[in-house]
Amino acid sequence: MKQEVITSHKDILGGTPVFKGTRVPVQSLFDWLEKESLENFLENFPTVSKEQALNVLKIAEKLVTDKKFLNESPA
Repeated sequence: MKQEVITSHKDILGGTPVFKGTRVPVQSLFDWLEKESLENFLENFPTVSKEQALNVLKIAEKLVTDKKFLNESPA
């Protein structure tokens, strides 16, 4: 997963993490998945590719299943 799929720049939505090459906040994917399907998200955000969305979900999966992160206390 060497391809960068998330970017953040102060001039794009004030630095909110977005899908690279778009102005779609990554948070939007998680918000949509609470109530809708991935396909519905992709239909509504055509600038985000399915590959990008799946890569973000893989990153999230690694973060929540990595014992190193699970054993850390929040600040």
